[in-house]
Amino acid sequence: MAEHYSSFQRGDWRWLLQRVTAVFLIGVLAFHFVLLHFVNHAAEISFAGTQARMDELGYFSLMWLFLVTATFHGVNGVYNALVNMGLGGTQRRIVASVLIVASVLLIAQGTRVAIAMSGLF
Repeated sequence: MAEHYSSFQRGDWRWLLQRVTAVFLIGVLAFHFVLLHFVNHAAEISFAGTQARMDELGYFSLMWLFLVTATFHGVNGVYNALVNMGLGGTQRRIVASVLIVASVLLIAQGTRVAIAMSGLF
């Protein structure tokens, strides 16, 4: 029988955060689908409606947390998949650096858009 290998180690903070962010993302996605697909149908979604929702501090905060957790969850998953495939040494450090820079840029741009969409700041 083949040995199971994972770059995640039980008890490691990345292992724990991958699971915690997964649970959070499932909840936020459920909220998103209910609000934007059942309460408001696709034909009713408008730019003004999005601005009105983003004007609410609770909604704004939830969407910003969604951005940050989805970014971490996705990037952490991609990184660990690459490590599981044998990425190591200098290539591993380069990939980690590129993913960190891409994550920071994604979160910065997402934050800029969220702030522009809201009237909060």
